[in-house]
Amino acid sequence: MKTEFPCVLGIETSCDETAASVVRATRNADGPGAILSNIVLSQIEDHAPFGGVVPEIAARAHLEALDGIIESACVEAEMGFGDLDGIAVTSGPGLAGGLIVGTMTARAISAVHNLPLLTINHLEGHALTARLTDGVAFPYLLLLVSGGHTQILLVRGVGEYERWSTTIDDALGEAFDKTAKLLGLPYPGGPQVEARAREGNEKVIQFPRPLAGRQTLDMSFSGLKTAVRTEAQRDEPPAVDDICASFQAAVGDVLADRLQRAFDRFEIEFGFSASLIVAGGVAANNYLRGRLQTVCEQSGWRWIAPPHALCTDNAAMIAWAGVEHLRLGGAFEDAGIRPRWPLDRDTSVQYGSGKKGAKA
Repeated sequence: MKTEFPCVLGIETSCDETAASVVRATRNADGPGAILSNIVLSQIEDHAPFGGVVPEIAARAHLEALDGIIESACVEAEMGFGDLDGIAVTSGPGLAGGLIVGTMTARAISAVHNLPLLTINHLEGHALTARLTDGVAFPYLLLLVSGGHTQILLVRGVGEYERWSTTIDDALGEAFDKTAKLLGLPYPGGPQVEARAREGNEKVIQFPRPLAGRQTLDMSFSGLKTAVRTEAQRDEPPAVDDICASFQAAVGDVLADRLQRAFDRFEIEFGFSASLIVAGGVAANNYLRGRLQTVCEQSGWRWIAPPHALCTDNAAMIAWAGVEHLRLGGAFEDAGIRPRWPLDRDTSVQYGSGKKGAKA
């Protein structure tokens, strides 16, 4: 490494945001780090007419924008490639076309400037973001809630992740988006449901709380989505605002129930309470942030959610994961892209909506 506190360029192109960021480590080994730049170009307008992400359009947009985004990130950070200690790039999970664009670009920069190439699991970026922002020490629990993943994981250290639960059907972000479609709300659906819920009454409809009260830590949201469809298709359906509020309240209750059981398991295993990190795109939902913060406070746990800009796809978290791995030393292997890539190495890939590689 060029310096005691490595500086890494991160590149993120796994779905529909083209992003680059420069992040530097600081004196504390657990963080926080310094974000010198964080540039994100959204493709929402490109995909909105189709009601979802179109992989071919996403890949083409990444190809057109990435070089300029990287240049902007370096200019804002006042860094040239010669000032960097490594290049970190998302190599999975995600859409293959986008992953190829980002990885090939990172390989080129690495080769030309003789910099280590760090291929990063997008989910690990989410898992380590709280160390970048808050300097959280290991171990801690991670609630990962996004369009493609809904999991509770034990984070023991860098590269040491143990999945405690997942969704057995729809991922939570997918459930939000499908609910929005059922109600005729525009894309992207999750923020629309949250906005309409603020104007509604969550007590109007008593939606089911799937798996609540059971010993398993796994989650299920498909039945809840079906219940929304039933209400929406009634001859005289409830107000959309009330459906959204009632749906969101049911989600909050399910997460609270699962987390309380996860807290109990953690305390039995380690003998103390720790921190809950909430990450992923759905972690930007302010209602759910408030619900989960209350659960933590009532249980004696520390609650941490990254700033909204670091919950959705971004390259700062990828750069920071690169910093974490760079400081561990050792050899770095370019294993190519991995559209499906579980975060925990010892858990086999399960098939179902909770395992989608598209959006994390």
